[in-house]
Amino acid sequence: MPTPAKSVLPVVLLGCGGVGRHLLRHIVSCRPLHANQGVAIRVVGVGDSSSLLVADDVHSSGLDDALLTHLCAAKAAGSPLSSLLGQGHCQLFKNPEARAKVIDAATTLGRTTGLVLVDCSATYDTVGLLKDAVDHGCCIVLANKKPLTGAYEDFAKLASNFRRIRFESTVGAGLPVIASVTRIIASGDPISRIVGSLSGTLGYVMSELEGGKRFSEVVKTAKSLGYTEPDPRDDLGGMDVARKALILARLLGQQISMENINVESLYPSELGPDAMSTKDFLESGLAQLDKSMEERVKAASLKGNVLRYVCVIESTGCQVGLRELPKDSSLGRLRGSDNVVEIYSRCYESSPLVIQGAGAGNDTTAAGVLADILDLQDLFQKMA
Repeated sequence: MPTPAKSVLPVVLLGCGGVGRHLLRHIVSCRPLHANQGVAIRVVGVGDSSSLLVADDVHSSGLDDALLTHLCAAKAAGSPLSSLLGQGHCQLFKNPEARAKVIDAATTLGRTTGLVLVDCSATYDTVGLLKDAVDHGCCIVLANKKPLTGAYEDFAKLASNFRRIRFESTVGAGLPVIASVTRIIASGDPISRIVGSLSGTLGYVMSELEGGKRFSEVVKTAKSLGYTEPDPRDDLGGMDVARKALILARLLGQQISMENINVESLYPSELGPDAMSTKDFLESGLAQLDKSMEERVKAASLKGNVLRYVCVIESTGCQVGLRELPKDSSLGRLRGSDNVVEIYSRCYESSPLVIQGAGAGNDTTAAGVLADILDLQDLFQKMA
């Protein structure tokens, strides 16, 4: 017999894309496990970019598992949340009323049972909601990097009560990067340097170049394997890595913004989205980068090094771009689409703490989000 739930965590999910849907599936499939652990996650609302589906009574019940399963299938098929009305005890609110309803839930639950607002969207537009939730005593969990990489004041506000925010999945999907950094800081061990390969796409591309393959060939293969965005320039520009680096730098206490990070793009502006279409870039633009990349790979090899696209965070600043690194280092040995992070501190000065594993994918990221939600359970109402 499952033990009675000891902690009930009401959750409102923002974002029904790949990560959000995987999260809901994880929540449903883990019910027996969580019951044995003495915790219950009650999904009281799910929102997308235009509307919010919310349980009739957010105080005592959530959206049932059958409805959540139907919701995942409907959103995967491109159907609106409104298509689910009549399939359970729920109501639908469209923007801007949906936003007001989230704030209402944050107001009523934040100061009674508690509420976790989970952001699995990919927009800056959730920042206001998240800050309101913080004001009402709610917890927040983010897979969305953008609220933490805008104005520093927003980051400071969201992280003002650090026990009530979790954002592991913004940097390394399910990898314990944020947790490791915060544990080291809390122990009084000052972190001097973080070096990370934080793009599965660019990790794959750079490791494949060592075999003598052309840059254009490797990027096209990565696209065919589903490693890149529809327009590979979204990966090759390095901005996603820069956002992750900014989160880590701010976590170390640096009050910096994106403008303070030197980001090396792997393509020039004349091959950018404003100059040519994705089709033209893939058919003719990419090949123009082959020669220069080949020369850089060879130059590194002559010194016993390899090229890796990394972020380097130090007290002097934050850099994102190509670096020559020793072949026998943890980053030099990187193969495939794994992420690797090296953390240097007083205790890890000559031999860094190394974290490696899958750093992308909807399933992995959603698992990281679920772990973050469960990490907050001690803050919630206990039941006999």
